[in-house]
Amino acid sequence: MYQFTVSAADKADLYRDLLSALDSLTADERDPIANMANASALLMQYLPDLNWSGFYRLVGDELVLGPFQGKAACIRIALGRGVCGTAAATRTTQLVPDVHAFPGHIACDADSRAELVVPIVADGRLVGVLDLDSPIAGRFDAADQAGCEALMAMLAPRIA
Repeated sequence: MYQFTVSAADKADLYRDLLSALDSLTADERDPIANMANASALLMQYLPDLNWSGFYRLVGDELVLGPFQGKAACIRIALGRGVCGTAAATRTTQLVPDVHAFPGHIACDADSRAELVVPIVADGRLVGVLDLDSPIAGRFDAADQAGCEALMAMLAPRIA
């Protein structure tokens, strides 16, 4: 069993500690599914106000559901479709304060109001996306985006 000290004093401390914890969890593990599973569990445990935390993997020309925490989810997402597909197609993080205002949003969980999706790129190749959902509109901000981008930059070669 792993024990981590994760400070919630402010978001900078939170993400610094999450980066250290994720590094410890994945540094010596070569299996990408195991690393994604532990990453989604870690984020669900320590990031407040989430109702879904997980990964979609690029398989061929579509995103396919990977390890996650939360309600059952959409299994396949076309590139360019919804928040996850848009993040994958553009390779840019999508910070969506209100998913109901996002054109083409895919509602896997009707309780989700805000979403943060970070593309994961290793050696110039898209591997997949990290998807975080919250039932609270406006839940994610620039600090969450920067923190999650740093987490995925570190994790990318460990899941590629």
